Amino acid sequence: MSLRINTNLAALNAHRQLTETDERLRVTMERLSSGYRINRSQDDVAGLSIANKFRMEVRALRAAQQNVAQGQSLLQVAEGGTNKIETIVERLKELAISASSSNVDSDGRSRINAEAQALMSEIDQIANDTKYSGNTLLAGAINLTFQVGSGNVAAEDRITVTTSSGLLTSNLGLGSLSLNSIASAQSALTSLDSALVSVNLVVGEIGAAASRLEFSAGNLAISIENLDASHSTIRDADMAYEMTNLTRDQILLQAGTSMLAQANLMPQSVLALLGK
Repeated sequence: MSLRINTNLAALNAHRQLTETDERLRVTMERLSSGYRINRSQDDVAGLSIANKFRMEVRALRAAQQNVAQGQSLLQVAEGGTNKIETIVERLKELAISASSSNVDSDGRSRINAEAQALMSEIDQIANDTKYSGNTLLAGAINLTFQVGSGNVAAEDRITVTTSSGLLTSNLGLGSLSLNSIASAQSALTSLDSALVSVNLVVGEIGAAASRLEFSAGNLAISIENLDASHSTIRDADMAYEMTNLTRDQILLQAGTSMLAQANLMPQSVLALLGK
């Protein structure tokens, strides 16, 4: 066995091993405290790049998810207005049938017509007042676009909601409706049937758009969940695995410290050769 004083190879080796163990312990503790396997680019350059793309996609889809939720709310507001207008048109049909019969005198017919005129004013009021975020929904045909994806491809990332016409009395052909006479009341029956068809057409268009948005919301939720899972697989730390590493490195740190102390004592054996 050669004995050297100036260079203690055993101590240098123990110190190197101890330094490496200390660095691994630092990384493990950083991962355990942050919950991330990748805390800086040097941990996994490619993995961090991919994880960041997933994270950006998730954030974009969450914004799209909010757009869909607001679109659904908008259509609920529109549907509520159309349901009320449909109910009013049905009531107008009842009044027109009553006014079309000879068992109702002229005074009764005047009262019926007064109610009918009030109801038509209410139709216009509902159509004009049904709004969402500044958009009038029933006073005319609507053409609204909702961004439901993260890209710029219209067919894939946007949903357009359109209706064929508004629901004002002028749109429904009821602008000149009168129930003052039997003849005008009988004529109103045809107009009211056509008006009900027009209302139901708009109801169907709104319902179809609402159904599509509902499926879009479900698809977005699944996509976000899967992308989040992919991001987690790449970026998040496996806590059980890191705890195993922590326990191992803590033991190695203690053992390395002890061995470094022993290696530092080895050169003292030279003193025996010097008779000290």
